[in-house]
Amino acid sequence: MLGVDGCKKGWVGVALGEGRVSAYFAARIGDLVSRAEEGGALEVVAVDIPIGLPDSGRRQADVLARREVGPRWQSVFMTPTRAALEAADHTSAIAINRRLAGEGVSRQAFALKKKLLEVDLWVHRARQHVVEVHPELCFARLAGAPLPVRKTTWAGVEHRRALLADAGIVIAGDIGLAGVMAGVDDVFDAAVAAWTAQRVAVGQARSVPCPPQVFGDGLSCAIWA
Repeated sequence: MLGVDGCKKGWVGVALGEGRVSAYFAARIGDLVSRAEEGGALEVVAVDIPIGLPDSGRRQADVLARREVGPRWQSVFMTPTRAALEAADHTSAIAINRRLAGEGVSRQAFALKKKLLEVDLWVHRARQHVVEVHPELCFARLAGAPLPVRKTTWAGVEHRRALLADAGIVIAGDIGLAGVMAGVDDVFDAAVAAWTAQRVAVGQARSVPCPPQVFGDGLSCAIWA
């Protein structure tokens, strides 16, 4: 199982299998998955990025995930429409999204354009079962309640580390290149995504919405945890 999170320099992944926890880094998601596969076949890949871009309106996955993570709701961006993401600049994206979805596009969401379109291209040819996750939703399900503290604080880091350890996911102090290229919160987000990948594999995970939406791209659109 592989959990994947985006970081400033590319992608970080945490793989679980046969009692091992392994971490990987690559500039592109396809390369990351290929490197992780060198350690064994991957049944499920859980990625912290929107999969399934809306033609118009909001994705129900985003709306419902925001509701469930409570105080961490601002961590769930509203995914722009496909046409807005394909716009040349942020100003154009705002205008397009207002026409198609009745609202603009945040700078944070538009800044994810490159990674969103990279995954959109990759997922159509991926051999594995690929699902979308959101780390705050995953941690909320793991803890049984929304987490009260942001992931970038010391308290937030320690809470997340403890939750993962209780679930049997202990991150080593030295994780190689992944530890150099990715932030602490990125690694923990990938780890909890891997926890969800395990749950998907054994039928324990639940999606929002259920059943998933399907847009013009034909992809199943839901966030799993």
